[in-house]
Amino acid sequence: MKKPLTVLNESRGKNIIACLRNDREYHGLLDGYDPHMNLVMKNAEEKVSGEKVRHHDMVIVRGDNVIYISP
Repeated sequence: MKKPLTVLNESRGKNIIACLRNDREYHGLLDGYDPHMNLVMKNAEEKVSGEKVRHHDMVIVRGDNVIYISP
């Protein structure tokens, strides 16, 4: 079984889905992360309840808000 940070490292430069609290998701390219699961994503779409709300060239997601990350 792979460790979570290993999976994140293998996902750098690839599209991921970060599911957050309050039924919010970000779909975009993983640019970086840290041991606290803080994420830096590029070309990210922000979705609330499955509906696209806006597009971000770059977004920083605080790890405390992350429920799960799907590579």
